[in-house]
Amino acid sequence: MQSENRIFDDLAKMMNGIAGTVAGAGREAEAAMRERAREFIGSMDFVSREEFEAVKQMAATARAEADALKARLDKLEGVAKPAVRKSPAAKTAPKAAPKGGAAPKGE
Repeated sequence: MQSENRIFDDLAKMMNGIAGTVAGAGREAEAAMRERAREFIGSMDFVSREEFEAVKQMAATARAEADALKARLDKLEGVAKPAVRKSPAAKTAPKAAPKGGAAPKGE
């Protein structure tokens, strides 16, 4: 009976060793795949999330500033330009007579 316990103990130790080795190999494979993915993405000129968020914030700030400047410019142009008047040519243009040659009522 003592010999059977030793065989099971040795078998358990061997299985633990194999499980540890397999787990270590899995971690190494995962690390290698992550590194290759980083290299692939780096070669594709992708940007990091932090860089994207920074540029997005800069664009939002620039857009708000441009909108503020446009509103200011519109306000200044409104003060500087007088109201648009009709051209004198539009006032002196003859009215077209209706078809049939009859003059319109009231004239």
